[in-house]
Amino acid sequence: MSVAFRRDGDEEHLEPKFEVPIPPGPNLVTQRGLEMIGSRISELTAKVAELSEETALNTAKRDLRYWRARRDTAKVQPEPSGPKAMFGCRVRFALDGKAREITIVGHDEAEPAAGRLAFTAPLARAVLGAEVGEFVDFNGREEAIEVLEIAVG
Repeated sequence: MSVAFRRDGDEEHLEPKFEVPIPPGPNLVTQRGLEMIGSRISELTAKVAELSEETALNTAKRDLRYWRARRDTAKVQPEPSGPKAMFGCRVRFALDGKAREITIVGHDEAEPAAGRLAFTAPLARAVLGAEVGEFVDFNGREEAIEVLEIAVG
């Protein structure tokens, strides 16, 4: 058999394992978000101590590095106050005649299906700074969103 068709092992053909990408910009978090990061670090630290299989162990260590970096760069934002939609606020609004509600949070806390959007998401950016009764532009349309209610997260 030709040397070209032989391989000694599968290791050289595996996909390289890259670090988990860190979102660009500041790492703004709510107090809940900081607690979530701490909880995730605790879970992963325990998992790393238990694992022995190399691939799973390396994956857990990579994830632990990500969460520790996020904790180290976290900037807890003050509780929202006042009449304007701010980081940490829950905002109820009407878009295309349908009422919706979102909470504006940090990247690691974001869960769009649950209505928690990162502050950098287009919809969150559109309502940031708005007040109840105000109409804001969204998705290239003027006054597409009517802010109905603003509450603390």
